Amino acid sequence: MRIAVLADIHGNAEALEAVIPDLEREAPDEVVNLGDCLSGPLWPERTATLLRGLGWRTVRGNHDRVVAAGNVPAANRTDHFTANDLSAESLAWLRTLPATLELEGGGILLCHGTPLRDDVYLTEEIAGDSTRLAAEQDIADRLGDTAAELICCGHTHIPRLIRLPDCGRTILNPGSVGLPGYSDDTPAPHKVETGSPHARYAILERIGRDWRFEMKSITYDWERAAREAERNGRPDWARPLRTGFFGPLS
Repeated sequence: MRIAVLADIHGNAEALEAVIPDLEREAPDEVVNLGDCLSGPLWPERTATLLRGLGWRTVRGNHDRVVAAGNVPAANRTDHFTANDLSAESLAWLRTLPATLELEGGGILLCHGTPLRDDVYLTEEIAGDSTRLAAEQDIADRLGDTAAELICCGHTHIPRLIRLPDCGRTILNPGSVGLPGYSDDTPAPHKVETGSPHARYAILERIGRDWRFEMKSITYDWERAAREAERNGRPDWARPLRTGFFGPLS
């Protein structure tokens, strides 16, 4: 069993279209998507059309939830842009996405943030104006009572593979397909940076009773993505798309 895991595409159709041929070469048994599919000042509807056609099992992200709920205020620039770009068919698809999914008879849990909340970091904590790996016990607490041995999450955009030794559970974050850096004001102002502009995803392979993990980094035309962000009035997206670094918080 080989499973490709993607997350946080954020409307970056250029990055997604570069990942798809690599997936075809890898030929996994299944591809799953951990949400935040469309939100961004890039190509939301183009991305939605691709994903609807691909039919991957997908969970919703926090931005997916906000856009799907409708009436996004203009002050929320990213989700407002996204909602206005989407067709009725794409909005309807977004509203069908579940908060979590289970694979392998419950042995694998797919979520966006944590098993209980799509807007909370599972493996990171805020430190100053940036993030760092959270304490082992805090990560375990955020898992709640999930019995899955493998938890696949997104939301932080930071590729991570963590094994909690006290319970033997493993957490995989494949990183972001479409946005390698950003800033957020919740729960406190901070930035997230991965340090390269590549599109990221991961491959899981079950070998006997164990799992093998491979993190993938794919080159694509990130300059075109950055220019699209600038064209849509979002220079704050352009630098992380070009470099993987966000820059100073304003």
